[in-house]
Amino acid sequence: MKTFYFILGFFSLIFGVLGIFLPLLPTTPFLLLSAFCFSRSSKVFHTWLLDHPQLGQLIVDWQERGSINKKTKVISISMITSTFTLSVIMQISYIILLIQVIILGFVSLFIITRPNE
Repeated sequence: MKTFYFILGFFSLIFGVLGIFLPLLPTTPFLLLSAFCFSRSSKVFHTWLLDHPQLGQLIVDWQERGSINKKTKVISISMITSTFTLSVIMQISYIILLIQVIILGFVSLFIITRPNE
């Protein structure tokens, strides 16, 4: 089972890092999944991830307080807005835009209502 958790943690980490650069791929959920998997499979990778200068604090804030820092909130909401704006500019179907409004609206609401660090 440790091997399964390690592999899942590794791929989750890759997707989390890719999510930093790709607007439709979420970063935080993948990093949280990665931390969970590494906590079950590899203390070395778990410690490395929590101590990472760019990624670690995000995970620690969530684990300890269920919070998202203000900078991360601003970046997230900006990316969500940019993604929707790009969809409108590309003249995506109204049905797809409606789906985006609903999903991205709920995601935005979730992000905004989390406590700041």
